[in-house]
Amino acid sequence: MTMKKTLTIAGSDTSGGAGIAADLKTFQEHGTYGMTALTVVVTMDPNNHWAHGVYALPTDVLQRQIDTALSTGIDAMKTGMLANEEVIQLAGRAIEQSGTTHVVIDPVMVCKGEDDVLNPGNTDAMIEYLLPHAEVTTPNLFEAGQLARMKTPKTLDDMKEAAERIHAYGARTVVIKGGSAIEGDEAVDLFYDGTKHYALKVNKVKSHWNHGAGCTFAAAITANLANGLSTKEAVIEAKAFVAAAIEHGWRLNDYVGPVMHGAANRYGRPDVTVERI
Repeated sequence: MTMKKTLTIAGSDTSGGAGIAADLKTFQEHGTYGMTALTVVVTMDPNNHWAHGVYALPTDVLQRQIDTALSTGIDAMKTGMLANEEVIQLAGRAIEQSGTTHVVIDPVMVCKGEDDVLNPGNTDAMIEYLLPHAEVTTPNLFEAGQLARMKTPKTLDDMKEAAERIHAYGARTVVIKGGSAIEGDEAVDLFYDGTKHYALKVNKVKSHWNHGAGCTFAAAITANLANGLSTKEAVIEAKAFVAAAIEHGWRLNDYVGPVMHGAANRYGRPDVTVERI
């Protein structure tokens, strides 16, 4: 038996809902063999309202992890939380060395529940070293605004403008996660391939338990690309997968509730409406 091999270069969420924990669970649900290169460890203080601490690993340790994973030959890879410009450059070199074109860039800029950008210089570094390699990049609304050098998008027209600006940096497909922040009864993401804009829609779910949704979405796209789906097919399936995960999200404690990564395979997934706009 052989399995497609997927690599995540990302951080560890100690609470288990996001980061490499979410990536590995998602890779497993999609039948791929997941490997990791750990960039940071994120902890939460139970005595201070779940305040986050972010602890970067030494770059030489990160490099050795990447060398280990790449030596096996990988079919697709993604990036998540990257601590600083040096780590972003290292990730860019890893992509070049990997030999795969199936690269998903999740441009993580803040921890969920936190407001401070991890490192203001990361945006420029992502634009220079990561986006030119991206088969898909998956910014949320805030990240899209930062990358596009504009105010945070609020409407589909804003998202279209941001996607076009980000695509100009070299990313082949831009998926902006509007989700429940867009007005209406549907959670909407924008898909842009450099030619056409599509709105991807599912019914909104009334749930606060969505920790790890962004990581899960990007990891699902990565696994789908490794498994041979087209870019558009990979994104549509990933949206259905994460929508099911959000629908069945659950309360971990007073501060956070993760998505259920196995929900789609256990309980089914919603249909995704695809509309050219």
